[in-house]
Amino acid sequence: MRSRTNGMWWGTTIEAPSPADLARFYAELLGLPVVHEEPGTAILAASPQGPFFVFQQADGYQPPVWPPVDNHQRPMMHFDFQVGDLDEAVAEAKALGATEAEFQPQNNVRVLFDPAGHPFCLCVDQT
Repeated sequence: MRSRTNGMWWGTTIEAPSPADLARFYAELLGLPVVHEEPGTAILAASPQGPFFVFQQADGYQPPVWPPVDNHQRPMMHFDFQVGDLDEAVAEAKALGATEAEFQPQNNVRVLFDPAGHPFCLCVDQT
């Protein structure tokens, strides 16, 4: 596959009921610009060359359930973000519209949900 893609990762696409709103949430959370927006799609860029975070309209969107529960939409991926101060990062994310998951599997990680219900993790290195 490397010969076909030249080893280049362009980005990741996330389904959402409101792509523009979810893009603005992650733009604020990560300090990244929204570089493109049109009906049904919004894109953030880590740099002008990418990688890109694409938020795409999903009609009938069902948020995943964390922790996973049989017969419900499972999380199929999530973002992990390294932070310097876990409590401060959690407070900032919640102020932007995230909610904290009830189940927390590790002391140095906080699982949160973005406004569309996708889980993401804030992690602090304890070494």
